[in-house]
Amino acid sequence: MPWSTSCLAVTVATASSLSLDGVYNSEQLNFMSKLLADNDDEAEAAAAAVAARQAIIRPPPPKICGSKKGPPITSPRIKLSDGRHLAYKERGVPKENAQFKVIVVHGFDSSKDLYLPISQELMDELGIYVVTYDRAGYGESDPNPKRSVKSEAYDLQELADNLHLGPKFHVIGVSIGTYTTWACLKYIPHRHVILALLAGVGLIVPAINFWWPSFPLQLCSDEYKKQPMKDQWKLRVAHYAPGLLYWWMTQKWFPSCSIMARDPLIFAKRDFDILKKMLEVPNPDEHKIRQQGEHESLYRDLMIGFGNWEFDPMELKNPFPDSEGCVQIWQGYQDTLVPFQLQRFLAKKLPWIKYYEVPDGGHLIIHDNGLCNTIFKTLLLKEEPIII
Repeated sequence: MPWSTSCLAVTVATASSLSLDGVYNSEQLNFMSKLLADNDDEAEAAAAAVAARQAIIRPPPPKICGSKKGPPITSPRIKLSDGRHLAYKERGVPKENAQFKVIVVHGFDSSKDLYLPISQELMDELGIYVVTYDRAGYGESDPNPKRSVKSEAYDLQELADNLHLGPKFHVIGVSIGTYTTWACLKYIPHRHVILALLAGVGLIVPAINFWWPSFPLQLCSDEYKKQPMKDQWKLRVAHYAPGLLYWWMTQKWFPSCSIMARDPLIFAKRDFDILKKMLEVPNPDEHKIRQQGEHESLYRDLMIGFGNWEFDPMELKNPFPDSEGCVQIWQGYQDTLVPFQLQRFLAKKLPWIKYYEVPDGGHLIIHDNGLCNTIFKTLLLKEEPIII
């Protein structure tokens, strides 16, 4: 039996009051109606409607690091112009002696302590200084309730300025962290009045937003349907009804996210080999990733990465027309989270991007010992990789 009109009205009204800005458009309301109408049992529908009114609540406030009831501050941090703080971690050669300075932007459910197996020998040989940082809401960096694609670029810019990275630096983004990297290409490719400008950008298994306008509708639809059903719904909620995402990610009736569940189906064979290596180097600070709350770290990442962007990456202009820098995409052919078909289309639309595809690579290629070195060398030296 279909949903009763009253159940549907109650739930949609509740959902409407919980959008990010307090207003849903007709497309979003139609989506929520479909979400609710898929249930064919009126009793379950009524229960779900009540749950929607009672359980779909605003997320709890974050536990700010350094606050009275929040986690302690244990890492160096910079203070941003809006008063927030970003925690960071330095690796490689001393900054003062570095030939190359690289900011690495971590991905989903990760932090500045991400496993980055670039060899010390390579860092010494090329003079590489690497800084990683906790993006807003992750680890020990203050949450940003106004976080957006654009704000992430300016967070990175302020990090570079505060650390005095000098005339040029490189940026490497990983997975969903590449929305920060795309934003750098859009908003800060050349920073004439600031202390540094981009020298090169690497996008490693960059997350794809299925709603970017330049993608052909049929291609997007075909690849979207290959995603596990729970991830299809997660992305729909994040895109059309972000005010419902906290409820969707915390409800117990349906599975909601393959990555958070560590579903083995999302990993390629090479990923499993990489995971074994990663387990040999435990991260004692892994518990800090979500310590301020999952909403301001993980869920807000999904809302931004798969929401409506202010620009279409496939309409970007070459930020390095004189070849003074370079942009590269690295994609695993066997990556089930990021479809290579869409990545290939994007690379063809932006011929100024160098596209590298790893035949047996999955989503974890940056964590592969050999590939990590190859990615750094290829980006910094602008040399073609010998072996992928």
